[in-house]
Amino acid sequence: MVSIRKIDSFKDYGQCICISNGTVEAYVTVDIGPRIIRFGYVGGQNIMCSSRTAFEPKDDKAFTDYFGEGKRWENLGGHRIWVSPEAYPDTYYPDLEPVDYEITENGAVFTPAAERKNGVAKTLEVRMDADDTNMQVIMRVKNISDKAKRFSVWGLSVSEKGGTLIIPMNSNDTGLLSNRIISVWPYTDMSSDRIYWGSRYVTLRQDENAETPIKLGFDLNCGTAYYCLNDDVFCKRFDTKHPSAEYPDGGCSFETYTNQNMIEIEALSELKTVQPGETSELIESWSLFKKPCAVDFRNDGSIEQFLSKI
Repeated sequence: MVSIRKIDSFKDYGQCICISNGTVEAYVTVDIGPRIIRFGYVGGQNIMCSSRTAFEPKDDKAFTDYFGEGKRWENLGGHRIWVSPEAYPDTYYPDLEPVDYEITENGAVFTPAAERKNGVAKTLEVRMDADDTNMQVIMRVKNISDKAKRFSVWGLSVSEKGGTLIIPMNSNDTGLLSNRIISVWPYTDMSSDRIYWGSRYVTLRQDENAETPIKLGFDLNCGTAYYCLNDDVFCKRFDTKHPSAEYPDGGCSFETYTNQNMIEIEALSELKTVQPGETSELIESWSLFKKPCAVDFRNDGSIEQFLSKI
């Protein structure tokens, strides 16, 4: 059975809605955001990063010229909805206002203020299974402008530091043609020992002592990635439409970014033209598992065995 209740305060995020089936729980902010600011086993560690003070706000002249004096954007941590391709300051909507919400049978729907300046309205829905560790995160972005807009729905899970991300590589045989796309951002050192480039897997280790960030993108055919944090394994799944659909950033349906404070696990919907009044959607399936065995994150065979036991 799924229970839904309001929590008066979680850390420095204000009021939240707690959705739990007794095994796992999710907290979603409603004073600001919304953010899925906690996801984890009941009484266990939080997979999401919830260190609000770890991030510097954005409120420079370009930002306030666009959104207005006194406005600022905070990362906040947790899971959020953006649209891609990324642009500054447009993408960084200052979502620090109260969020409307509606309780459903097995979760809730969260509706922040419409982004009139950007011409979009976002909705976050959380549905939790009653008797396992699975949860669905449904993100919808509606075009509320009077012109067609071309974008991808972008789900970013800002996750707690200290873990390692496993990204399965495409295995389809394309003969003489390439079978995968890897996008690399300018500040990324591809020789960093935080990255393991295997034949079947890429792994990325979050390091709170690292001086420079890393960002990578992939055309992830399987639509599945795993974040291993201590004894927990967070699995994110989503549908992809490779190779027929177009995706942002050179063809990426999955991206990850890490710095000293956190690691982001990001899914993207196909990049398409959305007419006025139309809505684009991205659905993620989240699961939690306990670590089944020891694993060497720099060895394909060890990773394969590890995942086979989940």
